[in-house]
Amino acid sequence: MPTRILPAVSDADAVRSLTTLLSQLPDAEPLVPVTDSTQLIDTLARLAAESVDELPEVVVVHERIGPVPALELIREVALRFPAVGVILVTTDVSSGLFSAAMDSGARGLVGLPLNYEELASRVHAVAQWSNGVRRHLGHGADVFSGVGGTVVTVSGAKGGVGATLTAIQLALAAQASGRATALIDMDLQAGDVASFLDVQFRRSVVDLAAITDISPRVLADAVFRHDTGLALLLAPGDGERGEEVTDRAARQIVGAVRSRYEVVVVDCGAQLSGASAAAVEMADTALLVTTPDVVAVRAAKRTVRMWDRLQIRKAEETTVVVNRHTRGTEIQPPLVQRITGTALAGTAVPANFRELQSAVDAGRIHELDSRSTVKQALWRLAGELGLARAPEGSHRGGRMRGDRGSVSLRRKKE
Repeated sequence: MPTRILPAVSDADAVRSLTTLLSQLPDAEPLVPVTDSTQLIDTLARLAAESVDELPEVVVVHERIGPVPALELIREVALRFPAVGVILVTTDVSSGLFSAAMDSGARGLVGLPLNYEELASRVHAVAQWSNGVRRHLGHGADVFSGVGGTVVTVSGAKGGVGATLTAIQLALAAQASGRATALIDMDLQAGDVASFLDVQFRRSVVDLAAITDISPRVLADAVFRHDTGLALLLAPGDGERGEEVTDRAARQIVGAVRSRYEVVVVDCGAQLSGASAAAVEMADTALLVTTPDVVAVRAAKRTVRMWDRLQIRKAEETTVVVNRHTRGTEIQPPLVQRITGTALAGTAVPANFRELQSAVDAGRIHELDSRSTVKQALWRLAGELGLARAPEGSHRGGRMRGDRGSVSLRRKKE
């Protein structure tokens, strides 16, 4: 079977040189070159929407591709299309660039000017690797072969505001809607997803931290399949081991999970780490959960400012969810939005711990009664985010407009 090779080259002379050599390779089928990073991603997305088998085995990226820099482009291809092997063509063949390219997800590097033997050897090796990955993908029972799943991160403005409960219910709502869903506990020192779902586990996210090539089989070994159908990738039982999950490892882990599931919900906890920061940066939607009290709202404001300073995420790209809301509280959701400068979820989650207490104490939050106003609000939020359909018959009590008591909070806020 011929090896399909997609060149990504912007320079006309480089296109001619590369395609000429590629056409001379045995069993090679060069495809029509793409001339910029956007065209490459769009082409791969269109092919992946049909089937993984429609994707080229090899993509050759020229160092001068744009507008996205070559290494960033390689990282995106590796994360979104893990069955495609990427080769970087570059004038810089130093060990530093080689290491950076491998960290970004490249499977090989070829120096300029091009050499036939070197190019042929690299293409052959990368094509073999790609075919091996596809054989593993073909054996998976729950393979998601789309462009890449939707990633939603859930962070707490401070501890105890309900981020884990929110993350779990969003994931359950997505799974119940028939979408293959994974829940990652990235609260590495104090993750409670396992406790909330009554899970005894051996493997955790730490088991993937040192693996540079997370194959579908390796990922499947680390995932815990819950009775609800959720795929769980849990925080380590020994919190000190969380330090083993670096920001680079977190990117690889979230990318690997994203390639296998339609929806990926990541519980990032309330403490910023390199791993949680990487997840927030990668997310399609980043939620920040707060409660309507001065301390929590101040913490939410600090978190948003810190994310912005560290260039993790801009305030306007963050969505605040107000938990434990009551109509009588001084602090209403629109005021929280003004203080933090973020987007605001249309659904506020009502304060009703009495509904939750027995399920939380039993570690069976997945068995929360469907009549629970808290569950209804969170599942409605899942529908608002496009993760799932809202439960039928749920009322709209969570959508709040009030802004009473704003003068009091403005006096107290930073």
